[in-house]
Amino acid sequence: MPELPNLDRIDSLIVHELQQDARIPMRDLADRVGVAASTCSDRIGRLQARQVLTGFHAEVDLPALGRSVQAMVFAQIRPLSQPIIDRFRRDALAMPEVMAVFVLAGGDDFLLHVAVPDVARLHTFLVEDLSSRKEVVQFRSSIVFDHSRKRAIENLAGDQ
Repeated sequence: MPELPNLDRIDSLIVHELQQDARIPMRDLADRVGVAASTCSDRIGRLQARQVLTGFHAEVDLPALGRSVQAMVFAQIRPLSQPIIDRFRRDALAMPEVMAVFVLAGGDDFLLHVAVPDVARLHTFLVEDLSSRKEVVQFRSSIVFDHSRKRAIENLAGDQ
């Protein structure tokens, strides 16, 4: 089991606040967590060096970008080997329709989060782009009606 990062209360507050708003000015972030801005900046640098913070991202509204249909696509591939898994993951991430790739255990090998302009494009993606791959032996898809996610991971320092 991987070792959990040892986060104190200040580090936990910094991570929590950055998950809420990664563009918060350093001075405001420092005020919220109760340290000097230089201390806050140093702690962020250490959190990045320890790979607790791995990036800062912009959240995008997919329908505003013309991708109003989202689907989850489960795929099985054969032969199941590490090189085939690695190639399929790489190739799937290169497809413009694919937003995320999950490698799974169990009945399905992959879960692809797909975003497309309409159902016709989803159909084309499934029939022409996905099923034409020789390693894909089976797939099934579910259209996403709504999606919610937590903006921040809670209880980072293990506090109750």
